[in-house]
Amino acid sequence: MLRNTIFIILLFSLSATLFSQVKDQQFPLAPNSIKLHGNLENDIQNSLVNWNKGVLPYATFVDLFRVGRTQFALGAMWGKATRSASLFYRYTQDPELKTILDETVKDLLSTERPNGSISCSPIEKQPESATGDIWERKYVMLGLMDYYDWVNHDPAVLQSLIRQADCVIDQVGPAPKSPINQMGWSSEKIESSTILEPIMRLYQMTGYQRYLDFATYIIEAGGAKNHDLFENAYNNVEPYKMAGTYPKAYEITSLFEGLAKYYRVTGKPEVKRMLDNYYNNVRTKEMTIIGNGGADQPYFPKVNGEAWTNTALEQTHPNIKRMMETCVGVTWMKYCSQLMRLTGESSPMDQIERYIYNGLLGAMKPTGDGFSYANLLNGKKVNASGWGRSFNGLLVTCCNLSGPVGLSYIPLIAVTNSERGPVINLYNAADVNATTPKGQALGLKIETDYPHSGKVKIHVNPEKAERFAVQIRIPEWSKKNKVKVNGKSLKVESGQYAIIDREWKNNDRIEIEFEMIARVIDGPQGSAPGSENFQAVTWGPIVLARDENIDPTFNQPTKIKENKRGVVKVTKTTPSRSDARMEFIVPTTKGNIRMVDYASVNCWEDSHVCTWLPLIKE
Repeated sequence: MLRNTIFIILLFSLSATLFSQVKDQQFPLAPNSIKLHGNLENDIQNSLVNWNKGVLPYATFVDLFRVGRTQFALGAMWGKATRSASLFYRYTQDPELKTILDETVKDLLSTERPNGSISCSPIEKQPESATGDIWERKYVMLGLMDYYDWVNHDPAVLQSLIRQADCVIDQVGPAPKSPINQMGWSSEKIESSTILEPIMRLYQMTGYQRYLDFATYIIEAGGAKNHDLFENAYNNVEPYKMAGTYPKAYEITSLFEGLAKYYRVTGKPEVKRMLDNYYNNVRTKEMTIIGNGGADQPYFPKVNGEAWTNTALEQTHPNIKRMMETCVGVTWMKYCSQLMRLTGESSPMDQIERYIYNGLLGAMKPTGDGFSYANLLNGKKVNASGWGRSFNGLLVTCCNLSGPVGLSYIPLIAVTNSERGPVINLYNAADVNATTPKGQALGLKIETDYPHSGKVKIHVNPEKAERFAVQIRIPEWSKKNKVKVNGKSLKVESGQYAIIDREWKNNDRIEIEFEMIARVIDGPQGSAPGSENFQAVTWGPIVLARDENIDPTFNQPTKIKENKRGVVKVTKTTPSRSDARMEFIVPTTKGNIRMVDYASVNCWEDSHVCTWLPLIKE
């Protein structure tokens, strides 16, 4: 036993790059290397204190593996809760949170069955098909992996992960085993194939060839019952056509997140093509104005759930009553972070920023203890209905467990490192401890009230003078930018990283000013008659909306006054509601209206929002 334990420790001590063909262009800073300030920090702490450390019934989630579940997919809850808590611990090093995690992991490991599984299904029924058994086990593994990576390198956890994966491989595969693309609750049985991600992570942790072989089997099986999702991505098939009548947005994106890890290991160019095609198609054809996508399908009305549905085009469709699950947005955010790390390109980070400031924060309860299930652009924004279960009066859904995962990713990606030097991805006030390419200590201090303004100051403080590059993301939405280093202006381009390669000394500074202006966005011409007769307003990365709480005429037709550039002369004003982040006076042809940032529209008290403003008929 001791020999095995030592071997496992040695395996983990090997860098994951040992089993990789593709080098990441960006990689995370060491744990506890960044301290955020301002609004994002408040949001993180509200969720951490009031949700992860507050009301979540970890012990009850674990009991599901002892006594079984009464409802499908309940076995995913523990893993999702533990993922966000582990990443929050990575950020905070909170000892109270560590105690919670240590206790719940110990409790969970005690439920392992003789065949190595941690499952809500008894051994004789495994692998259970329509209840999401393999999908649930995926989340158990991911929760344990995040705990192992960021909280406690306990050899017992890694040994359990190996036994769990081996159990799945024993049960799933070519005949006479159960085929992976025939198990799941949705019509296309996509869910089970998403175990690709933890299988690939375990391969990187151990180097065991059987895990890479099993991952290859999953990909060769196609990912769905009647459609080859990978071949469709390779051939540039639009997302809403990838899987018949139910192209399940959340699960397909989760599957491709695992595929990104497969590419990192194999370097196969055909896999890179799949990843790029999927990203570009979802980005252009599925993402709405708030950075999330997926909805009921106007093309297949019998589908009542999150699916790719040409959402970018159909986001003003009146028949879509459930839209943009938080699970979809957070999974898209994680997928984009994988591509950002792999490619070093800024486009995925632009996607993440739009989602954080609009879709993610817009789904969060003001008190931090939950996230909405679906998030409408027009109508009742917050919708907690959908799949879930009440635990002694606490409604727990897949989405209010996914929301904190999205928040916990913010410190992970806000500032990263590269072989050339640090990379600034998000412009939130922060203190950062990084390292230079030569390994010396590097302090970064980011001063800003972004996104309330576009002004940012970054203090660069290396221990000793050294030449390296600081990369700063110039958002695609900002067309006019001012960047200075120690007072000297630099030329930069929107939608790219500005690479400032020079000798840096203590107290050097970068000053940035982005173009924070309001613009009119015309409604897309979708399949519904009149779908294009809408306007929306953005301010920098922020989407504005009319809030019934401050504007009883919120949904009345109007027309925004704009100049020839599509610029609107808005006036920022003191918010009418104390819990609102921003409020603007916006000119229309019939007088001024008040709009707030979409994230501030508080519809948790049964009120409404209007993001796409209906146009006055002329």
